[in-house]
Amino acid sequence: MLRSLCGMLVMAAPAMAQPRTGDVEEGRRLAEQWCANCHRVAPSGPGPVTDAVPSFATIAGRPGRTPDWLSTFLRTPHSTMPDPGLTLDQSRDLAAYILSQPR
Repeated sequence: MLRSLCGMLVMAAPAMAQPRTGDVEEGRRLAEQWCANCHRVAPSGPGPVTDAVPSFATIAGRPGRTPDWLSTFLRTPHSTMPDPGLTLDQSRDLAAYILSQPR
């Protein structure tokens, strides 16, 4: 019994160790709720069109924008951006949505 339990745990360990990837649809919902006041969060809106704040498509097209980089950036307070207090999962969802934008 103990042997089979250990075997199951060893087989499950790689799956448990895999980080959760972002959910694009949840990221879209978060973007519309938290980001659309300042950013154009989709090609056809919602969000303002202004040169002062980049659209999500512009952010996604910048070099080096990986899911991990964006997730970390979104959880780090910045003077030019309010801190919505995103959880790790929320930041991953939002990063997945941003990177899904056509460039």
